[in-house]
Amino acid sequence: MAEPIRFILNGTEREVSGPKATTTILEWLRQDARLTGTKEGCAEGDCGACTVVICEPDGEAGLKRRAVNACIQFMPSLNGRAVETVEHIGRDGLHPVQQALVDLHGSQCGFCTPGFVMQLYAGWWNGRLSDRQEVKDLVSGNLCRCTGYGPIIEAGLRAGSVAVPDTKAADAELGQRLDALRGGEVFAYEGADGSRWFSPRDVDALADLYAAHPDALLVAGATDIGLWVTKQHRDLPLLIDVSRVEDLRMIEEGPGALFVGAAVTHREATDRLADIHPSLGELMRRFAGYQIRNAGTVGGNVANGSPIGDLLPALIALGAGLHLRQGDKMRRLPIEDFFIEYGRQDRGTGEFVAALEVPVLFPNQRFFCHKLSKRFDSDISAVMAAMRLTFEDDVVTEARIAFGGMAGTPKRASAAEAALLGRPFDIGAAKAAAEALAEDFTPLSDMRASADYRLKAAQNILKRFALEHAGAAATRVLEVA
Repeated sequence: MAEPIRFILNGTEREVSGPKATTTILEWLRQDARLTGTKEGCAEGDCGACTVVICEPDGEAGLKRRAVNACIQFMPSLNGRAVETVEHIGRDGLHPVQQALVDLHGSQCGFCTPGFVMQLYAGWWNGRLSDRQEVKDLVSGNLCRCTGYGPIIEAGLRAGSVAVPDTKAADAELGQRLDALRGGEVFAYEGADGSRWFSPRDVDALADLYAAHPDALLVAGATDIGLWVTKQHRDLPLLIDVSRVEDLRMIEEGPGALFVGAAVTHREATDRLADIHPSLGELMRRFAGYQIRNAGTVGGNVANGSPIGDLLPALIALGAGLHLRQGDKMRRLPIEDFFIEYGRQDRGTGEFVAALEVPVLFPNQRFFCHKLSKRFDSDISAVMAAMRLTFEDDVVTEARIAFGGMAGTPKRASAAEAALLGRPFDIGAAKAAAEALAEDFTPLSDMRASADYRLKAAQNILKRFALEHAGAAATRVLEVA
């Protein structure tokens, strides 16, 4: 039976029925709720002007607050959650974030300011305004056209010096209210236009739903699917939300591997991946903007299969495996075998990505990754490279090299790998592997880079890895082009 969307908006419980399932939160806030402080700047999750804060129960941790882009999040995703807009946090006088922006002249035209306020507000609650780099990372998904970031960053630092109050009792009460609003094991919504949205809380229910509705579109953070609606104006009549499935939100350590559920967000996965290798943490720090990392999931990134998905070459190089489920059946697949061709993956009808199995590194292994992009923060890669080498007495016994942006899928470089085997990984070996890349890839030219540039850059990255291995490179392994 179809249900209304039940959520809390700025402290007040709301029930909403009628909007189509792909109505964005931003659209509803501005047109229906008449809360116009939240702005539309890009409608694709790039500029941050639409940032709102979502609150939801987080088990024993209490209440989780995260900033997201309202322009690409759909209304049914609010069910059982609370949303705060810029109007709410200034209702009883300026919040420390707002006051700091006023005092330090952190606004000129003001169009982007509500987004900065909400992003810094979330960072304030989460204790992430303690140092300059942390504030810079936090606002990586917010663009300002006129003020300049200096005053905004200073305002974030000043606000971070203001203590967060103890709200355990209030958070517990809000968590109980949200649990009551969330409803049963499967939330089912139907818009007035007939579009439908299912949100199961159990992986078995998800498997049953997807088997019964194999034409449904699975949605997690909507960081890609949202653009299908806002930019391509596609009609999506049936969606199944996987972001509430608790079984898909786990991160567990197993023998020799880290198991990451498909619905784990990029932000949640960052620290655990950094434990495998620091450069993985650095890669995740540059993965889109902060709001996108708060919403987008590792499973969604894999299932999307984009040839320029930043995480995919790193997972391939590490030898990660995918756990896929179809009904009651499970299977494991090496991740590089999942990508068949552009837009096509090895996934059967009603089958979905359940988890990733990411091997840890052994003492005789070295890992490298490098993202090449025009802009350091919140930019798509022109070339993404990753490599894992296994050594015995300084001789390469196994090589796994993967690239993104070089083919229609993220892909291993088998000829380059073969050129490294049986020899030390020095600049000579790297040059041989670089030459072999021409056998592995025939890149395309597009708006981000020409084919010649991509091939030359990929070859130089391999040489860079050799220099890093020899200890002659800069300490930062990921940098802007």
